[in-house]
Amino acid sequence: MGQPHEQGANRSNLRRVMIALVLTAAFMLVEVVGGIISGSLALLADAGHMLTDTMALSLAAFAFHVSKRPPGGNLTYGYQRFQILAAFVNGLSLLAIVGWILFEAVSRFISPRDVLGETMLAVAAVGLVVNIASFTVLHTGDKENLNIRGAALHVAGDLLGSVAAIVAAIVIIYTGWTPIDPLLSVAVAALILKSAWLLVKRSAHILLEGAPEWLDVQAMQERIVASVPGVGEIHHVHIWGLTPQQLMLTMHVTINEPVESQSDVIRSVKALLQTDYGIGHSTIEVEVDGCADH
Repeated sequence: MGQPHEQGANRSNLRRVMIALVLTAAFMLVEVVGGIISGSLALLADAGHMLTDTMALSLAAFAFHVSKRPPGGNLTYGYQRFQILAAFVNGLSLLAIVGWILFEAVSRFISPRDVLGETMLAVAAVGLVVNIASFTVLHTGDKENLNIRGAALHVAGDLLGSVAAIVAAIVIIYTGWTPIDPLLSVAVAALILKSAWLLVKRSAHILLEGAPEWLDVQAMQERIVASVPGVGEIHHVHIWGLTPQQLMLTMHVTINEPVESQSDVIRSVKALLQTDYGIGHSTIEVEVDGCADH
């Protein structure tokens, strides 16, 4: 993937996150005012949730801004990995939100609280519109970018929360049955939990320099040996990614038959890695008289 294309994608992603950030922060203030006026603890609690999401979106936006900085000094790969770090932190914050929702739900089962259904319905309806707009902006962005995915998951959690609040408000208005509020909160928490765990797992895998989960390393080595003349054995293979889109590789390649140029072998291997596996940055050590590391 070329550098200009990556920069353009980052600018688009940053713009999308900023739009969602403004919408989320504005509605958070609406929820605070609505909660104070109505005396609704449910709305004030959800405003706290929105505050967490505002911070998460701010982190995502900052990550895209920082990632544009060129490599230099001790950071020879630049700041691209900061996006993955932001996604990891956002995933952890989602897990913390799930824990808070479950704790709050248990508390409300034990000590039910009065909820003003009409006010809750009005604010939740506005929240649904805002969250749909934010989610649409983020969801139509780069689906492979973990930073965008983390931001979208936060907004999706808000969207589900708005739907649950609307349903709960209607039930409370017509039946007065307040336990519906914590019951639906637990359902929303369960939906958030799965996505949050997958985000943490995938971003942690990248931070730990893991190979792409879709890549069969052994099959890739066999394909290179079969496709590139002169290559006899491949070892010391290491594959990782700065981001899911920027894969890196190092390997040792043994030459087992005479070739006109070792450079041609390297070019052929690099071309295969780029074309078939999307690995744009590879470092290949050619061995003729045995491995120098042994």
